[in-house]
Amino acid sequence: MKTLGLAGSVIGLLALRQPLVVILLTVAACVHMFWGRGNLEDIIEDMWVGLDKEVILSIPLFILCGGVMTRGSIAQRLIRILSAMTKPLPGGLAVATILSCAVFAAISGSSIVTMLAIGTVMYPAMRQAGYDNKFSLGAIMSGGTLGIVIPPSIPMIIYGLVTETSVTDMFAAGFGPGLLLTLALSAYSVWYNWGMPTMAFDFGAFWIAFKDGIWAALMPVILLGGIYSGYFTATEAAAVALAYALVIEIFVHREMRAGDFYNVVLETSKLGGSLFPLIAVALSLNIVLIEHRAPQSLVEFMQSLISSPVMFMVLVNVLLLIVGCLMTT
Repeated sequence: MKTLGLAGSVIGLLALRQPLVVILLTVAACVHMFWGRGNLEDIIEDMWVGLDKEVILSIPLFILCGGVMTRGSIAQRLIRILSAMTKPLPGGLAVATILSCAVFAAISGSSIVTMLAIGTVMYPAMRQAGYDNKFSLGAIMSGGTLGIVIPPSIPMIIYGLVTETSVTDMFAAGFGPGLLLTLALSAYSVWYNWGMPTMAFDFGAFWIAFKDGIWAALMPVILLGGIYSGYFTATEAAAVALAYALVIEIFVHREMRAGDFYNVVLETSKLGGSLFPLIAVALSLNIVLIEHRAPQSLVEFMQSLISSPVMFMVLVNVLLLIVGCLMTT
């Protein structure tokens, strides 16, 4: 009866189009009262316990770093280098878009920031070059999703917090699939635009773009090299990325002013203000579920129904597809 009441409450809140944080907080309150310790004050305590971790600091730092690069010229310089490299390929501008998204995602850790930074530059360029509207938008949207897989990834950090999984191990596991997805999207872009006219490789133009963007190109090398060598933790990598981006934009490129940085901090604060309540409530709910061995019970139940690993992966992806259609980022 309690379970049905909880399910009905969630469905009702969804029908009323309530914010996700309200729905999660309702679920957390019901779970605490019905199956937990029976004290709503424990929700606040569990929120603090869940957020009292060093790795949580990496989330706003990565978001702020992405904002600095978008306001400055790091993103544009990276795009110019990659565009000069992919000119000889059919659909070279689309390939440059995918590669730019992959490189930018490896710095910012955010799909939203990646799509904004790359899309504002590449969408008009692709349309002007003769690419159709649907393909141009599709290239940017699909390239932006690489920010979820390619480390450092903010969703990976959040998942690691909730499931108490090593964030460094998740970063290492995401590199291969991220590279494979990048190659697959690039190959599709070449195949789809096979008949489009190409341009000869211009080493002079490439060298100019490379010299102009050398400091921007070094950023993902330093960041990923530090993470995979074990020299940086996720939080340290975020701090180094932000410091590097600020130094380059202020003192080298000279395209970041105090007013620009203030606006970036303001935008990051707004995004963090909507993100961290969700994380806090989810972590509070997670603590109660772990205390009552809910994840283990769910795994045992699923194992009793599904014996094939392939079928399990298919069902998980179907579930993610359905949930992804109903939820915004």
